[in-house]
Amino acid sequence: MQPDTQPDATVAAPVNEYAADRLVDLVVRAGSLVDGSGSPAYDGDLAIDGGRIVAIGDIGAVAGRDEIDAQGCVVCPGFVNVLSHAYFTLQQDPRGLSDLYQGVTTQIFGEGVSLGPVTEAMTEPMIELFGALPEGARAAWPRLRDFLTHLESTGVGQNVASFVGADNLRMSVAGTEGRPLDDDELARACALLDRELADGALGVGSALIYPPGTYADTCELTAYARVLARHDALYISHLRNEGDRLLEAVDELLDIARDSGARAEIYHLKTAGRDNRPKMRQVLERIESARAAGIEVTADIYPYAAGSTLLASAIPPPFHLGGADRLRERLGNPADRATITAAIRDGGDWESLWRMSGGAPGVVVLSHHPDIDVPAGSTIADIAEARGDADPITTLLDIVVAAPHADAAYFIGDEDNTRLAFAHDWVSVGSDSDAPAADERFADHPVHPRAFGTFARVLGRYARDEAIVTPEEAIRRMTSLPASNLRLRDRGLLAPGAYADVAIFRLADVTDTATYANPKSYARGMRHVLINGIPALRDGTPTNALPGRALHRNNP
Repeated sequence: MQPDTQPDATVAAPVNEYAADRLVDLVVRAGSLVDGSGSPAYDGDLAIDGGRIVAIGDIGAVAGRDEIDAQGCVVCPGFVNVLSHAYFTLQQDPRGLSDLYQGVTTQIFGEGVSLGPVTEAMTEPMIELFGALPEGARAAWPRLRDFLTHLESTGVGQNVASFVGADNLRMSVAGTEGRPLDDDELARACALLDRELADGALGVGSALIYPPGTYADTCELTAYARVLARHDALYISHLRNEGDRLLEAVDELLDIARDSGARAEIYHLKTAGRDNRPKMRQVLERIESARAAGIEVTADIYPYAAGSTLLASAIPPPFHLGGADRLRERLGNPADRATITAAIRDGGDWESLWRMSGGAPGVVVLSHHPDIDVPAGSTIADIAEARGDADPITTLLDIVVAAPHADAAYFIGDEDNTRLAFAHDWVSVGSDSDAPAADERFADHPVHPRAFGTFARVLGRYARDEAIVTPEEAIRRMTSLPASNLRLRDRGLLAPGAYADVAIFRLADVTDTATYANPKSYARGMRHVLINGIPALRDGTPTNALPGRALHRNNP
C-alpha cells in the first residue's frame, strides 16, 4: 500500500448521505483511505462533524472549518491498545505520549487487576499489589466505571476502557489467601462481576502466573466466564503457563470457553524458554481447531522477544503467600532465603522466569536504584560481577529486598514465533505497557521499548518491510478486530457514523526507534492523530488536547 497508488478498481468509495454544501468541523483532504476492514486503500477525503465521521471518499463540495492536507499519507482508524497498563501514567500525564506518537487512540486496561471495583476490605492489599504509587496517582475506586469516569472528567488524551480484574473478584471475598473459593464466596464474586458487566465493563482479565491470580482454579474462572457469556463479554487471560506447560494452559482457556460459552482471548501469545519454541505451531493448531468447532477464541501479541514484569516474579509463587511484607520477612531469614535461592535455581511446579530467560544474562533490570547502585538497563549477570557476588541469585534477591517493585525485562520469548502467530487473522496487538512521556517527569520510570514502539514496529516492520501481512491487514488487526472483540460500538472503522478516531501517517516513514538501551524514544512517521474528531497530534507535535472518553461495552 503506497499513498500514491490508484484505488483498486473493485473497491467502491462509500455512499455518503450528507448535504454536499454543509460546513463541517474538519475535513481531511486527499488521503489514501484505509477503512480498517482490511480492504485495499482508495483515495479520498474524510469529513468530520460533532466528533463523528459524516462522509468519506467522494464528499463532493463539503467544506471544513478546519482542514488537514493528507496528500501522500495513509488515513486510517486510530489504533486500539488491547493491553495497556497506562492507568497510572495517564494520571501523571494524561496525554499518553508514547502511544500517541504511534497513533493509539484507545487504551484498554485490566490484565489481572483493575482499579475498580475495590471494596473497603480490598483497598490495602490492592495498593500493596502496586507498591509505591506515583505522586498524585490513585489505585482504588469503588466501581470500575468510577475510575474511567474520573479519567474522562479530569481530562485524558486517549479513550479508555477496562476489563474487571479477576484478582479484584477473588480479593473481594478472600483477600490474598492462597486457597479455592467456597461456594458462597464464588457466588458473591460472580454477583459483583454481574453488576460490573451491567455497568459496561468489557469482561474479565486474568493473570494466572501472579499471586493472587495464580490461586484461582479452573472452576472459579469458568464460573466467571458463565457470567460473561450472559453479557456477551470477553474472558481474556495471561495464561497459567507460557513455558513447559503452555499446551496445558491453552487447553485450560479453551475448556473455559467451551464449557461456559464465553468468548476468550489469550494475552500476549508467546512461547517462553528456548526448549518450548516448537510448541507455537501446536498452539496455533489447537486454536484453529477450536475456532473451526465454533469456539470464539482470539489472541494478541507484542513484537518483542523480552517480556517485562516485576523482578520479584522470578521468586516462585509459594513464597509470595501472605503478601509483600511476608516475602520480605522470608528473604530476611537465612534459612528461608536459602530455600528460595534453591527453588529459583532448581525450578519446580511453577513457571520459572529465571530459567526460561537463561538465568542472569537474560534478566535486565529496568529500574534505576541508586541505593544499591543498580543502573537501569543492566543484566543481573553484570550487576553480580560488579558487586563481586559469587551467586547472581543473591544479587537478584538483594535488589528485591531493597526495591520490591523493581521492574525487569526477561528474555524468554522468540520473535519468530510472534511473527508466526501474527500471520493468523485473529491476532491483534497490545503493548503490555504504560504510556509515559520521554521527559524529566518520568526520568526514573522503568520502561520496556514496547511502550514506545509496539504499534510502529508492527506497522513498519511486520507489515511494510517483512510483508507478514499487508499494511491494510495490519491496520485491521489494530483497529476493527479489537474493537469488534471488545464490543466497542462505532469504533475501529472509517465509516459514516463512526467516531472520528483517526491516524494519519506516511507509511514509508513509520519507524520504531526505542531499544533496550534507549527505550524512551518516540516512534516516527505519525503526522496527525484525531481522537473523537479533535487533533491530539498535529503536524507531528502534540496539541495537548485531552479529547478522550470513557468507553463501555456496547455503548457509544
